[in-house]
Amino acid sequence: MEARSPLGAQSSIGPIDHYLADLHQRIAGVTDGEIATYIPELARADPETFGIAIATVDGRVYTVGDADHPFTIQSISKAFVYGYTLAEYGRDFVLSHIGVEPTGEAFNSIVLDEVHNRPYNPMVNAGAMAAAELIKGDTPEARIATMLGTMSKHAGRSLHIDESVLRSEQATGHRNRAIAYMMLNSGMIRSAPETILDIYFRQCSVRVSCTDLAVMAATLANDGVNPLTGETALDRDYIQDVLTVMNSCGMYNYAGQWSYEIGMPAKSGVAGGIIAVIPGQIGIGVFSPRLDAHGHSVRGVRVCAEISETFGLHVFRNHTNSGAVIRRELSGTVVRSKRVRSPQERALLDDKGDLISVIEVQGGLFFGSTERLVRRVDAIAAEAEFIVLDLRRVHDADKAARRLLRDLLTWLRARDRHLIFAHLPDDGPLGSLRTELTADDDTAELVFDHRDQALEWCENQLIAEFDDGRDRTKFSLAQLDIFKGLERDDLRVLEGLVRPMVFEPGQTIVREGDEANLFFVVARGTVTVQLRLNAENESERLVRVASMGPGVTFGEMALLDGGYRSADVVADERVVCYGFSVEQLREVGKTHPALFTTILGNMMRDFSERLRRANDEIRALEQ
Repeated sequence: MEARSPLGAQSSIGPIDHYLADLHQRIAGVTDGEIATYIPELARADPETFGIAIATVDGRVYTVGDADHPFTIQSISKAFVYGYTLAEYGRDFVLSHIGVEPTGEAFNSIVLDEVHNRPYNPMVNAGAMAAAELIKGDTPEARIATMLGTMSKHAGRSLHIDESVLRSEQATGHRNRAIAYMMLNSGMIRSAPETILDIYFRQCSVRVSCTDLAVMAATLANDGVNPLTGETALDRDYIQDVLTVMNSCGMYNYAGQWSYEIGMPAKSGVAGGIIAVIPGQIGIGVFSPRLDAHGHSVRGVRVCAEISETFGLHVFRNHTNSGAVIRRELSGTVVRSKRVRSPQERALLDDKGDLISVIEVQGGLFFGSTERLVRRVDAIAAEAEFIVLDLRRVHDADKAARRLLRDLLTWLRARDRHLIFAHLPDDGPLGSLRTELTADDDTAELVFDHRDQALEWCENQLIAEFDDGRDRTKFSLAQLDIFKGLERDDLRVLEGLVRPMVFEPGQTIVREGDEANLFFVVARGTVTVQLRLNAENESERLVRVASMGPGVTFGEMALLDGGYRSADVVADERVVCYGFSVEQLREVGKTHPALFTTILGNMMRDFSERLRRANDEIRALEQ
């Protein structure tokens, strides 16, 4: 199995690869159907051959099984030759020669639209022969080259004719000869039937692989631009015509049921190939030679049905463009939580912050967009241990997206990586995703209401992983950043001013508007700084400004100007603080001036560092 990029780079095996491997293994057990025998060379196919390929519109190809096994394209060629005729002659001219109405008959039925004097549609043999007559070229060789060039552009590589299958087609194609002569008799074609049949048999005998079919289908999905080469194979103005006829006529007398149940524009061939197109997202190619009564690959139909059902890919579901699913990527070195860290913790996060990555996701999540997101997360996980998906700008996540994200989470966990979800509400379009993730205790801890909470969790994991293990709740005053550089005598003076204070969970330590007469050092537990804001309905809303743990100071601005508190500080758990009286410190400063100026200098250095970090984060957010 492989996943191939436009540049040929290989990615690691990921969730989609695992899904396809499981799908292939299950459906390989289906042995219904019979190999086509009316073309003798096709009867020689190995009935167990089975490949699946999916190509995305940005050029990633996922394959499993016999995806590179060669076979002949047969009637799948009709879609690409029809697109060629539209581009060369225009809609009106082609419509005057070939209709677009489904017949409800088999692909080789001898039935013609006598009212309009034309074949019913380009997907049945009669319509395909009328289209083959329109292939341009001054000589037979030139016309063959034009046909091969058209299909090669869609495949992204040079395709060639299987001469043994061609000879078999030519030797047994009597029913097609009958159709051609009836069309000549009715004036639906004007060239000699054998001339038309020669190029028609040749287009059916072009050798392809399952991977080729997926890329050809993805070219149609990508508005006619080959996702591997970037070359335009068909003008986008005619893509809708080709896909419309594929949807209504591509599966012959099974087309209505196919469209109703599976919902993908598709085309089959009697060698066992099927292509299916999801506009703007992917192309699917399947090969397995056992056919059902309609002439379609039994396994191919099953594969398309399961992919459509599993990922909600019915074409009449509403999907948007998948290209801009990632708004921005941020590293944990430049974007931090609101948790105020000790100098040691800050240094550790400066060194290890790249192990945290934040991805801001936007738009709607469906198969095409989520596949791109999964692929990018998989690449980031090669370096980062923690990947936070910020979903605040996501307006929907359908069944396919939820499945891929759950599979991605499981896949990353097996690699000791963590996928974290932020801004995932309980209700609304993303409610189902949250419900599915939180149903498992192991994943529930990875779902957060806000990105800040997710970042703090990631930082805590890093600190626990790389910290030196010292108990940060036990420290001397000399270890505190605000008292750094003080002489021993000055520290002894400070020790005499310490007031141990204990606060219970939820207790307000500092209240907004109170007189600022103390500043604090957290000795044990954590506290949250929060603002009380009035909402439009006059209710009060609390906004978290920061949180602090052991060894961190708060309220130190009182040393500068006294004044009043600008926010509440609340104990998150049982908290022990050391309190220092601002008035006493100022009095001590009169007799120990170096003490007070050193503290103020340390404060200014800390404020400067916080400002620099805030500026770095703002710059990163503006990119």
